[in-house]
Amino acid sequence: MEKEVRDKYEAVIGLEVHAQMLTKTKAYSNDVNEYGAQVNTNISAITLGHPGTLPKMNSKTIDFAIRLGIACGCTIAREQHFARKNYFYPDLPKGYQITQDTTPICTGGSIVIRTEENQEKKINITRIHMEEDAGKSIHDVDVYDTLVDLNRAGTPLLEIVSEPELRSSQEAYNYVSEIRKLVRYLDICDGNMEEGSLRCDANISVRIKGQDAFGTKVEVKNMNSIRNVQRAIEFEITRQIEVLESGGKLSQETRGFDALKGITISMRSKEAANDYRYFPEPDLQPLFIKQEQIDEIKMDMPTLPRALFEKYTKEFGLSEYDAYNLTDNKGIALYYEELIRHTKNYKAAANWIMGDIKSYLNEFGKEIDEFPLNTERIASLIKLIDEGKISSSIASQKIFPEMLISDDPALFIAERLNLIQDSSENTLKNFILQVFEENKTEVERYKAGDKQLTGFFMGKLMKVSNGKADPKIANSLLQQMLNT
Repeated sequence: MEKEVRDKYEAVIGLEVHAQMLTKTKAYSNDVNEYGAQVNTNISAITLGHPGTLPKMNSKTIDFAIRLGIACGCTIAREQHFARKNYFYPDLPKGYQITQDTTPICTGGSIVIRTEENQEKKINITRIHMEEDAGKSIHDVDVYDTLVDLNRAGTPLLEIVSEPELRSSQEAYNYVSEIRKLVRYLDICDGNMEEGSLRCDANISVRIKGQDAFGTKVEVKNMNSIRNVQRAIEFEITRQIEVLESGGKLSQETRGFDALKGITISMRSKEAANDYRYFPEPDLQPLFIKQEQIDEIKMDMPTLPRALFEKYTKEFGLSEYDAYNLTDNKGIALYYEELIRHTKNYKAAANWIMGDIKSYLNEFGKEIDEFPLNTERIASLIKLIDEGKISSSIASQKIFPEMLISDDPALFIAERLNLIQDSSENTLKNFILQVFEENKTEVERYKAGDKQLTGFFMGKLMKVSNGKADPKIANSLLQQMLNT
């Protein structure tokens, strides 16, 4: 599509993010809430909606919803009612879903994202409500039949509905990323989209820039990764603009995303609220939340990524890039928080985590809680560098690998491998003279004005000293000897 055509239009995007809660049991029964169990084993008469069975509220889902509401700055409803949302899916055995219609537990609040221009943007939240999940229809096992696994039926969900304030697929990507990060920090959802524990539906329309009225909204489903959310939205924006530019008319519908082809496909016309025939859930009493419960949950709230980001940039002086990378993963952030209890060299601590430690984790496919070195050992390595006993390159290339396979202290390893830096001026002068003798042509070039060779000489010096030359002292001495 030509850029000038694309630039005539503005996308209007609202997202509905469904987060499966990390409760031990389901929303309204004591069936086990567990991913990966043998099909159709975590079910009971209550999950299947047999006559005479009654749901019972899982109080943990209420606590989790309040935690998320507090984190997003929402208003927590003190009185709530549940509703039945009626529709037919083969994997919805009751024929309805217990949800919240007129009284969502959380309203208002916002999620702060970064735009493509790296500016902060607040995306307001319409509502967060509690509901239960349906089962899962499986289409790719049998050529002729759809199979149904009801293990997921009744799993507690939080649905986070945004205002239509996202304006690009990248903003949508950043928004879902922030929600995933937030629910992981709160320990209420594992955020694994590939397992379906975090899912997203996107409501997308386009309009001419400057126009106030919204265009025709299309809902896109079946996106199993944050990247696919972005891809689906980008395709749909382009598709809608092309339809309008060709004189066509868009219809309000629900479309699915084909990740292999990178396209959206029409599934059905979009349902209206009255199609679901909401009515009050007769088997659940109204829910009343006391202020004491909210206050108690507030007291137990963890430090959230945004607060850590502010601390790292404003108090520790780290770059926004460093702070973002440290807070993107809760485990990494917790490791860093533990590490800075043992060292005040905040930048060095960040560099070790984002450099050698992350490289190790990526190479072996491990998470930070599987990393074999505790924070005290990493801090001891940083201390050796700060004290000038070893160089950072020696620490990374020689001592760190040894620490991974040995319980010996960093200092002991450095001494055993004869890696303690030499700051003796006489010793360093001899190393420098050796470098000059072996590189006479380069010495002449330097004296003729090629000052860029300083780095060349430092490299040679570190090589002949086996990395033991103190870089600061050696560099100063090298400059003196080159310029005499």
